[in-house]
Amino acid sequence: MVDARTDPPAATGSPARNSGALLAYLDSLGIDARTVEHRPVFTVAESQQVRDSMPGAHTKNLFVKDRKGRHFLLTVPEDGRVDLKSIHRRIGASGRVSFAGADALMALLGVVPGAVTPFGIINDKDRAVTLIFDAALMDQRVIHAHPLRNDATTAITPAQMRRFVEAVGHDFNVLKLAGEEAT
Repeated sequence: MVDARTDPPAATGSPARNSGALLAYLDSLGIDARTVEHRPVFTVAESQQVRDSMPGAHTKNLFVKDRKGRHFLLTVPEDGRVDLKSIHRRIGASGRVSFAGADALMALLGVVPGAVTPFGIINDKDRAVTLIFDAALMDQRVIHAHPLRNDATTAITPAQMRRFVEAVGHDFNVLKLAGEEAT
């Protein structure tokens, strides 16, 4: 178990590149995370087929970069539609954004495509990624996200997600990212 009085694994130079270290860190923060194992899923449609026992808001995560190379992780409800042609104005990006590559995803968040998750910021030791949650998620009782791998789903409350994000040294950003009002 990780001592809650110490820095998170990523901040100490030993990134939590696996879900075991992440879940131990959540536990050290007093976060009652519930994790369900399932077959690997790579898309929202696939995840919808494996979650009968997981009520709550499920997420879709968009890892993007702007023309200056700044990276953003946008976490929205699974059915949220994000207008990539205009979202840069809302998030403060320099020009339009595009999807970042698998190499950047692994280097910055320690995950592979299909396992993108807000929990990945535990591995962002240089705080190079701006994490932004859609406001609609903050109204939910429970938020579900992958615990650094796509064959499990972890549920925590929005308040617990805030505690985690702030504990790893990131700002907890909330904006309206999806839907018609976001354009």
